[in-house]
Amino acid sequence: MSDRLFTPRFLTMFVYTFTVFVSLFQLLPTAPYHILDLGGSMAVAGLFHGLLTYASAFSAPITGPLSDRIGHRPVLIVVSLGLAALTMSYAFIHDYHVLFLVVVAHGLIWSGLLSASGAYMTAAIPPSRRGEGLGYWGLANVLAFGAAPILGFWVYHHGWVTLCVEMTALNVLMAVIAWLLPDDRAEAEAARRELAAADGVISGALFSGIHNAIAWRVLLLAIGMSVLSLGYGAITSFTSLFADAQGIAPRSLFLTVMAAATVIGRLTIGRALDRIGHRRVLLPSLIAPSIGLFLLAVASGRGLFITSAIVFGVGFGLMYPAYAAYIMSHVAPSRRGAAFGAILAAFDAGIGTGASLMGWVISAYGFRAAFAFTGVAGLLSLPYFLLAERRLGFAARAR
Repeated sequence: MSDRLFTPRFLTMFVYTFTVFVSLFQLLPTAPYHILDLGGSMAVAGLFHGLLTYASAFSAPITGPLSDRIGHRPVLIVVSLGLAALTMSYAFIHDYHVLFLVVVAHGLIWSGLLSASGAYMTAAIPPSRRGEGLGYWGLANVLAFGAAPILGFWVYHHGWVTLCVEMTALNVLMAVIAWLLPDDRAEAEAARRELAAADGVISGALFSGIHNAIAWRVLLLAIGMSVLSLGYGAITSFTSLFADAQGIAPRSLFLTVMAAATVIGRLTIGRALDRIGHRRVLLPSLIAPSIGLFLLAVASGRGLFITSAIVFGVGFGLMYPAYAAYIMSHVAPSRRGAAFGAILAAFDAGIGTGASLMGWVISAYGFRAAFAFTGVAGLLSLPYFLLAERRLGFAARAR
């Protein structure tokens, strides 16, 4: 495989991913406002994001291996069209209880999109540049994260129905872009035959034995990511409402600054990720998000508000590609969908818990207590990771 990174396949997938998250990151910060308009409380508003990610976490261990079996491109096309139908349905729902039922369905198929896209992109990246490539690919998510809330709140100002129509159009566009991708089913089948010929030995025997053990070992290691994701769930759901409470404008300021910091971090450090070593970048990035959350908990003006977004954005932005590259470097090609499914299950479980639980904490104790709580929880990710990698056998090949 050539070491060329920015191939047409890579760039098409980058555009697809950007479109995916422009749609999602318009929905997540505006949905709590819509639920409050429908008569829900702050605690109830956090359940929207929580239920979506819980459903995704529940289904990811299933949809990941399924995408390996039937092909990643067909999954991307079908799920994109499914998301279009569900997103359009939000426009006609006037009871937030029914809205929650639809968002569960949204989450169940959302994991299929993430697992398939992660596995597809990993195959498109040269192994020697995997950390760098995953970091650049993740910029599609980050750029969308910076731009989409601004667009979403502007469109939401013109009405919830208008926003739903616009997001639905983006979902249909996603299906068109996915259709343009080269089919990878033959490639996936070749990888499965290679795995079978290897007599069950996967990537140097790190995950030798029963194939199903791969996903569970990945899932156990990724719990550290799950703990850190509590803060991410709280931030994506509530920083706009916190900005409103503090009189900070625009309400999307934290999300936009966080995205910009993540882009800068990945462009400066992400390029050297494979050279420095995934683990060496990962360890400090497990601590930085908690520092950002502590700063946010005491912020009373724009200065500290922006500083906290920068610290959280750089740390969390480096953590995800380093974690994913570290794990994927030990997984056989035919199991990448399953591995990404396990990573996403842990990631989404943390986001869902953060969004749901922090709504209740905010209702009872306020925004500052919620952000401080998630900061303390995030500090547990580093000792957990060090213990888990040793117990699960990762440490022998860590770099």
